[in-house]
Amino acid sequence: MNICLLNDSFPPVIDGVANVVMNYGRIMQTELNANVVVATPRYPDTDYDCYPYKVVAYPSLDTSKIVSGYRAGNPLAMKEIEKMSEFAPDIIHAHCPASSMFMARILQNETGAPIIFTYHTKFDVDIARAVGEGFLKKETVKAMVSNISAADEVWVVSKGAGENLKSLGYEGDYRVVSNGVDFARGRAEQSAVKEATKAYDLPEDVPMFLFVGRLMKYKGLMLIVDAMKILKDSGMDFRMVFVGGGADEEEMKNAVREKGLEGKVFFTGAIHDREVLRAWNTRADLFLFPSSYDTNGIVVREAAACGLASVLIKDSCAAEGITPGRNGFVIEENAQAMAELLKEVCKDMDHVHETGRKAMEEIYISWEGSVRDAYARYEEISAMVKSGELKRRKPHASDIVLEAAANVAEAGRKVFDIPAVLFEGMMENVSELQELGQQTKENIKQGLKKAGETIEQGVENIKNLPKGK
Repeated sequence: MNICLLNDSFPPVIDGVANVVMNYGRIMQTELNANVVVATPRYPDTDYDCYPYKVVAYPSLDTSKIVSGYRAGNPLAMKEIEKMSEFAPDIIHAHCPASSMFMARILQNETGAPIIFTYHTKFDVDIARAVGEGFLKKETVKAMVSNISAADEVWVVSKGAGENLKSLGYEGDYRVVSNGVDFARGRAEQSAVKEATKAYDLPEDVPMFLFVGRLMKYKGLMLIVDAMKILKDSGMDFRMVFVGGGADEEEMKNAVREKGLEGKVFFTGAIHDREVLRAWNTRADLFLFPSSYDTNGIVVREAAACGLASVLIKDSCAAEGITPGRNGFVIEENAQAMAELLKEVCKDMDHVHETGRKAMEEIYISWEGSVRDAYARYEEISAMVKSGELKRRKPHASDIVLEAAANVAEAGRKVFDIPAVLFEGMMENVSELQELGQQTKENIKQGLKKAGETIEQGVENIKNLPKGK
């Protein structure tokens, strides 16, 4: 099969969704004999030829001051869309409801291939952080939900993620498709553990707690800091290690100093070496993940791969599949509850470690298994399209606008091709220049004509839509 994966993040930016796309692409291309193309916004001075699949990087703008570290891609990059169209995808799989999904819809218009969309994160929280609460957030969320609704099938990484999407106004069905982890099942070698942790005061007989991920307060991280203060005041000895970086790192470090937790709470900064992360997960006694924001919590399953049990918020997405006291622990969402649980369970460290072993056996999911399941569903959807069994979404007014914009963008792209032709020395005489000018004029004329026809057809489609749509 020809698979086109689209996402707004990709190396050099590393986040959970970028990791998903990289593993999908790698496993499908190298182990399942698929042909994979990944489309993502272009970052300056980045090598995109180092992957086992083709990467189509399209023009982008620096929006890192709005959303830390990220660039916004141009979904009307018609030259790159044309490349993907020539690839003739059987499946288009978008992993972000912004540029990637807009581009997926244009690509579908060009190829007819079905679109799958995966809802990975509670994007309403990210939108609020970027633009604040109020009218702008409301309208942006509404537009995003409309964009997601254009997919032929919507996947979510947990039931909680699906219900969050429903709460934002999504009215369609969804399928739960869990992500995997790229840690092999099993603990790291002790030599690797000692090497990774040697710079920190971590006595063997003192409970050590771990968090791995972006240091953002909305993940419940201040709850951990407050719980550590309660433990210290109660006289309990412990160590807490935060692995990662993020916008709230300095604020957290200040809080640790103010609460007198230096010497017991450590920050390692971001660690990208997967074997070093395995070593940290092997060294810890419990993984603390008090996030009600995350929709899946891959880090919880990475911990489980190393025999490390997690402390999670009751009814959170990350707690799905957890049997309290057997393969993990759950608490109410407050620091006192976390502190009380840690004091209690650390009285019996053998039970804590046995809980970690059960987590390894029962909640671990490998990327190979996860991607093979996804690919099997790709095959089912492709067969349903060919047989006519797949119920395709009815045209919506936004489709017409998007198609018209794409037509105009394509006409404009052909205009801007002129300087490139000139500078490359391909113009030999005036008559050729005149010919190119005439052809460009015709391209613009045809593009605008097609856009006009598309809008006229859209008006007719809108008239025929059920009332309220």
